[in-house]
Amino acid sequence: MATRHRAPSCARALVLGAALVWFAPLLALARGACELSVVHRNTLYNYTLASPTPKHPHGVLSEDGFYRVAVNDSILWFQLCDQMIFNHDPPTCHGCQSCGGPLRCGMKCSGLVSNNVGGYDVCTTIGIGSNQQITLIDKNNPQKGVMVKMVLTDCSLSVSVFCDSNVVQLPETFDISGTCDYATALRHPSGCAKAISVSGKGWGWFGTLIMIIICLLLGYILVGTVYRFFFLGIHGVEAIPNLQFWINLPQRARIMISSLIRKLSGRSGDSQGSYARMNY
Repeated sequence: MATRHRAPSCARALVLGAALVWFAPLLALARGACELSVVHRNTLYNYTLASPTPKHPHGVLSEDGFYRVAVNDSILWFQLCDQMIFNHDPPTCHGCQSCGGPLRCGMKCSGLVSNNVGGYDVCTTIGIGSNQQITLIDKNNPQKGVMVKMVLTDCSLSVSVFCDSNVVQLPETFDISGTCDYATALRHPSGCAKAISVSGKGWGWFGTLIMIIICLLLGYILVGTVYRFFFLGIHGVEAIPNLQFWINLPQRARIMISSLIRKLSGRSGDSQGSYARMNY
């Protein structure tokens, strides 16, 4: 059964436009860095890494409160979509002031690394929960998974969450590029997107934009008329703001269209004349 697409009314378009302008930043903040929606080849892919599932009530978040990866003398702790929580085995490295201090080390950030420097374990904060960003691992293959990246000053941590609907594979190692850019990977069902087919029919974004513009103009005329009528005491058709402009608008449009047609016709005639057949 075919789905009918109804044109949005002016009221709905106005509400949509206002919501986009005023509430988009708030919605983005509320969603956080662990939600992503992308359209690829008429398919909408929705990722919600922190959403609970029957087998994983915390989504991609570690149930221990943190992920831990050790390579040689270096240890990496991190948590996705939130700050870390340590109920056991907290970090004991030096220099943890930016991530909870010595008594609550690791509790005020989402990424922390410990490196052995001169026989001492020294901490470096590499991520905060509010600075996490999510992108596709492969733009041409959204089903592959997503990458969560957290950046703090000169350091960063990139965690690739590969889609695996059957198995959870914890991170086993990490790579370092530059002086303080870390990268690791894990496999998790939360890295799989919910795919929704998007029809190519209907108004689309351009038609909706035109409708919003038209309705905003109508809203401007309505508000201006009310203001001029009640506050300025102007009655009748004169209460309409910029009345002469709206009266002359159709004539101006006809003149512009006629001028454009003449220019195109002139170019067409010149083109034919340039390539006219020569008689010998």
